[in-house]
Amino acid sequence: MFDEPAIWGQILAAERFTHSTEEKGKMPTVQDILGKARAVVREVSADDVKARLDANVPLRVIDVRERDEYEQGYVPGADWVPRGFLELRIEDLCPERDTEIVLYCAGGVRSLLAARNLAELGYTNVASMSGGFRAWKNAGHPLARPRTLTGDQLKRYARHIMLPEVGEEGQARLLDAKVLCLGAGGLGSPSALYLAAAGVGTIGIVDDDVVDESNLQRQVLHNVERLGMPKAESAARTLKALNPDVEVVPHRTRLTSENVMEILAGYDLVVDGADNFPTRYLLNDAALKLGKPVIHASIFRFEGQVTTFLPDEGPCYRCLYPEPPPPGMAPSCQEAGVLGVLPGMVGTLQANEALKLILGIGRSLSGRLLVLDALETRIRELKLRKDPKCPVCSRPPEEIELVDYEAFCAIGG
Repeated sequence: MFDEPAIWGQILAAERFTHSTEEKGKMPTVQDILGKARAVVREVSADDVKARLDANVPLRVIDVRERDEYEQGYVPGADWVPRGFLELRIEDLCPERDTEIVLYCAGGVRSLLAARNLAELGYTNVASMSGGFRAWKNAGHPLARPRTLTGDQLKRYARHIMLPEVGEEGQARLLDAKVLCLGAGGLGSPSALYLAAAGVGTIGIVDDDVVDESNLQRQVLHNVERLGMPKAESAARTLKALNPDVEVVPHRTRLTSENVMEILAGYDLVVDGADNFPTRYLLNDAALKLGKPVIHASIFRFEGQVTTFLPDEGPCYRCLYPEPPPPGMAPSCQEAGVLGVLPGMVGTLQANEALKLILGIGRSLSGRLLVLDALETRIRELKLRKDPKCPVCSRPPEEIELVDYEAFCAIGG
């Protein structure tokens, strides 16, 4: 089966070489082709590229070598687009035609010709790194080495890898990520399933409950064969069966002021599917102390809401809810009911937020609260503001004290 993008690139190149021949019937030499390319493409040295990267000058460096070359090392921060795919992917990678771009290959020839093609596509600030990666390496500049995906991983995550915003580097970042799912219930089920399917390498599950028949209407991690089984264990079995790449760490406990710091410390971010106020307040305080993002959501009957709390960048949970509601004013799903598909819709939004944070793409929900009305099939967006007098996030992290919030929320003994 032929590689269509590679064939297309070869056809484009052949067409351009043919039309560039000055005399009909005369085949251009390699030197003719390179000479014409150098007439329209600027060449820069490896030292120049290093200096501009060190100075944080806005610069898009693109490696156009093949996979086996790229795996031997690359310029730190460079995007990898094999030569045969460059024309097809460049608009996604660099939508603005005046973006400053430096291409490099192994020795500087392929990147020179590729830069000429981009110039013909309307890119006005494209250069080729003279001497290519060999010159960069010989100059003693630092190298980065990609995490090598296996053949099975390349197949499994193919639809991710073809996205310029993800690629192999982003997929490797997902495989290296560690996400803690607080709860293996209605919200934790869809979020954990999609995080595992996406290839998040380590997923922690905090839940001290067991599977009950009433859970199965919405908690899709579990099934009738696991009634009475600890939810953390049931979740681990489901996620491992879905994706063997994923390490699932079950925590059969409730978060308390004594264990929350130890549990959260091992993860990059938290997907909050807790169903009670004491746990949410405690999670908020510990996450602020540790600088961990929290993707919060809650559901009630036919309505759900989701937002992201980023330490030092936006409001926290206590900015949103300075005080818990009076007892009885916020009944649980067990008391008020919930439409079965609602947690699936909201939990999937949480997974989406987590993937964006790991990949460093898109716009997070920090400072925004999405409110989903399942009956009206409508989503409203509310603006959230950081409270300068917040009793928690207005203080330095080291001054935040962890407490168990049962008394604060008036549900303790």
